[in-house]
Amino acid sequence: MKTIRIANEKKRDAQVGFEVIREKSDIQNVLQNGLDHRNVRILKSTIDNEPEDLLRQYGSPLELGQAILTQDPEIDFEKVGMFVSGVKKVFIDSNDKVAYKVNRSEVVYNPDGSEKEERELSSSEANINTDLSPVNWSGRMVPKDKAIRMFVFTRSYQIKHVNGLTFDFLYDMAKQLQESNSLMLIGSGAKGTGPLVFSNGGTSYRAFLEGRVDGDKYCLILHLSNLELKDIG
Repeated sequence: MKTIRIANEKKRDAQVGFEVIREKSDIQNVLQNGLDHRNVRILKSTIDNEPEDLLRQYGSPLELGQAILTQDPEIDFEKVGMFVSGVKKVFIDSNDKVAYKVNRSEVVYNPDGSEKEERELSSSEANINTDLSPVNWSGRMVPKDKAIRMFVFTRSYQIKHVNGLTFDFLYDMAKQLQESNSLMLIGSGAKGTGPLVFSNGGTSYRAFLEGRVDGDKYCLILHLSNLELKDIG
């Protein structure tokens, strides 16, 4: 279980755990004969058989079209259809060679989907479990019915206690949030308004805490968003 250092509204902090909770579906997909199915990756084509590469090899669309009719160069009969496993992502250049030095950029879009700017992709450092500053409450409450219309939540984690003391610590948080029927904006920095980064070079997120209690049980959920909905009408 991963850990996060989080502080409450009184600036008292503790290191607790967080993880994704996935419920197993009761629905089971089977084949027509009733046997279990499995997902596999199959090689569709190779670099040498891509349209751009074939056109480069034959020089003109006419020559390529004639070759397709007589030779089937678009299919590698020795490789296409093979099962693929253990793959890794690499970047390639215009000549289909592995690129060992890549300049990555970030494109910012306007609310209407048009491109606003392209800038150098900044390298961010993880900040959820540092010794310098915990993840802090901002004091900004967002009503639940308003939050779901303002933000797109891309992932959620359950915050979990690691001992008896942190149980009480998190239970009080969850109880306070349930009574307010709101989400609490939490984040980096002294004011708790900075973005959270969960791994070096990872995406920056706005984070919101949701709390629920039922008797002596609690549920504390960390919702993450990197997209805000705006009315452009």
